Amino acid sequence: MISKSLLQSIIAKYHLGEIEQIKWEIENKKLNINFLAPSNMVLGSVKCNDFQMEDANLAIYNTKKLANLISICNGDLMLDLERQMEIITKLKIADLNFNLEYALSDPLLIKKVGTAKAVDGWYVELQLSSEEIGNILKAKSAMSEVEQFLVTTTKDLDKQDVCELIFGDEIGHNNKITYQLKGVINKEHMKIKYNSNMLKTILNANKDMDEGTFKISNAGLMYLHFTDGVIESEYYMVPTEDGIIS
Repeated sequence: MISKSLLQSIIAKYHLGEIEQIKWEIENKKLNINFLAPSNMVLGSVKCNDFQMEDANLAIYNTKKLANLISICNGDLMLDLERQMEIITKLKIADLNFNLEYALSDPLLIKKVGTAKAVDGWYVELQLSSEEIGNILKAKSAMSEVEQFLVTTTKDLDKQDVCELIFGDEIGHNNKITYQLKGVINKEHMKIKYNSNMLKTILNANKDMDEGTFKISNAGLMYLHFTDGVIESEYYMVPTEDGIIS
């Protein structure tokens, strides 16, 4: 049995509103999903260390359809597989009222996803509390029309190193929200732009997690990691095309 909320949480963390074609790799009651956004903006993985299903590789071609099927269920779900010869053809989902069938794809139709290269160092290393995640989401919502945000490093009024997330025009007289985070800062006067809509989607999908990590690599790659002890998710997000300013 697997709870509906667990399945929905796993799917939300990799779907991100756009990632449809994926492989679920299940081995020894552990689930691993590697994903790459169609825009190549985000590469990542979701792992669950307590996934009560038999060993299998499931080719999911339409994640949104699967999520819609799961949404009508309630409580704990029974998951089973249907095979034709050695080929897994259907994922069966059942609760006390519904019996659902989701047609699985040919694994050859699902593109293989690589893994991120080893990072040689970090400009910024921060811990994200649930309160901080909520505050960043509030800032983005207040500036919903802004598609980019700027990550900078500077000093606060106490001359302490801080990382700032700036939503809006950094200069001039336009509307702007600046949110400060403290942590390990290894580069002064860093300025890098990222897609704010993707950040919002990732944070929304992980606001149920216990703790988070936010890092910027020496190459400008953003790394986000979240865990609650059962689910672990990580994301590598590239800057925008003109993103690395300094």
